[in-house]
Amino acid sequence: MVNRPHNELDPFDAGFDADDDFGLGEQAWQPIEPPPAAAAPDIYDLPSPGLDMPAAPNPVGDMQAGIEASLGTAGVPRIAIHIFTERGETASAAAQAMRDRRMSRATSEILPGGLSAALVHYQNQATPALVVVETTDRGDVLLAQLDQLAEVCDPGTKVMVIGSTNDITLYRELMRRGVSEYLVPPLQPLQLINAITTLYADPSAPFVGRSIAVVGAKGGVGASTLAHNLAYAFAERLLANTVIVDFDLPFGTAGLDFNQDPLQGVANALNQPDRLDPVLLERMMVKCGERLSLFAAPATLDDDYDISAEAFEEVTSKIRTTAPFVVMDLPHLWSSWMRRTLLSADEVIIVAAPDLASLRNAKNLIDLMRQTRVNDGPPRLVINQAGMPGRPEIPIKDFGEALGVQPTLVLPFDPKLFGQAANNGQMIEEINPKSKCAEGINQLASLIGRREAAPMVKKSVLGGLFKKK
Repeated sequence: MVNRPHNELDPFDAGFDADDDFGLGEQAWQPIEPPPAAAAPDIYDLPSPGLDMPAAPNPVGDMQAGIEASLGTAGVPRIAIHIFTERGETASAAAQAMRDRRMSRATSEILPGGLSAALVHYQNQATPALVVVETTDRGDVLLAQLDQLAEVCDPGTKVMVIGSTNDITLYRELMRRGVSEYLVPPLQPLQLINAITTLYADPSAPFVGRSIAVVGAKGGVGASTLAHNLAYAFAERLLANTVIVDFDLPFGTAGLDFNQDPLQGVANALNQPDRLDPVLLERMMVKCGERLSLFAAPATLDDDYDISAEAFEEVTSKIRTTAPFVVMDLPHLWSSWMRRTLLSADEVIIVAAPDLASLRNAKNLIDLMRQTRVNDGPPRLVINQAGMPGRPEIPIKDFGEALGVQPTLVLPFDPKLFGQAANNGQMIEEINPKSKCAEGINQLASLIGRREAAPMVKKSVLGGLFKKK
């Protein structure tokens, strides 16, 4: 403060075509409206063509949504936070906020008694980096108590007040006295997180892009293929700078899919995270297009890749300063770094096949995220390889109902299209931009990117012959 310096399986019959629909109407990418119990606030600013939007406005949900969209997730730094509450509702909201992934680096403590308790507590205790106090007092009583708190605050301590009145005159007086922020109940978890994040935002800090983690419910369901094509859609259809990071160090396929064989890649970065700067990052990435860069995996068995979770976290945070979208291709394994990377991502996409193993594993992943990502919506579910001839499959609707998360995207089984793209080192859009798979992936990119995809510009094979010298 200023006063001190401070079911039943329903198998598909053989003979389905790749152009057939699988329970989602005329468009294979058409999302199903989630059941009310599993519904989460829609955080997207712009509606995408062909996508259902909420039928009725939800003021609280919209406020939460806007806050979540604005966070981006820069996260709160490693600070200590004490929160003194008077109301049970405020304590519950604060507890939920402190469990949020954006608060994972902070150390927090929630104490009863409000502002009065804080005055007693700090008579013989040092104050942390941030003190949040709730009070129902008004006028001179409130201001007098804040003056007393200022006398016991250590230099550098910030104070946030949760008051009982929405009064602009009081707000201005509190700001004049050095209070960092003033909030009014009812307090929402993301509202508190956003306020704390804003207090510690560094104007000179580099831009932080949005991280999208793509993981398969089991091996072989096409999670890597989706991740690579999604990154391509961000770059080519949303016209946004994008980085694809292949974290499958021994077996990654991003280099093959983009027909690249770089000398350096993500393993080099993970082995020297402290040395990473913008120049070194640029050298380690390979350009796959005007807006798309690749952080390739070594894809060799020459190393055991015994790398700490902290190294993955540091490298990921530095890569996010290079582009608005960072797509992380995550392997099908479980470790401390995998858990941390998956749970800290801004957006999570689970790719599954319509079978029992995928259903079980996807449920385990979704249940974990519901427990740990308490202020985020559920992960997006993508069903791949639907309608494989001769294979018994769980119906798409039943699959989603069992998980409580209906698919955002269903991709039909099309081995010719995907096989040709893989063998040529190309993306689906480059092979057949009018295919349902290409259109569905573009719609998914628009939904996550919150903007409409630009029309595809067809590249002429003769264009290079007529360039001006």
